[in-house]
Amino acid sequence: MIMTNKKWAVKRITVNLATQEAEKLEKYCQQTGRPATDVIRELIRGLPISEENKEANR
Repeated sequence: MIMTNKKWAVKRITVNLATQEAEKLEKYCQQTGRPATDVIRELIRGLPISEENKEANR
């Protein structure tokens, strides 16, 4: 029996990009060999969140 490790998204979003933005993302992904999903997740994780916002979201 073959087991596969699938990661399921908690929330799926759709992002509309301008042609230039999409091309830049595609080029970056080709250069790094990384999927766009991983690149976008990494960028989101790097977003700064102020302490004020952290308290409001609890």
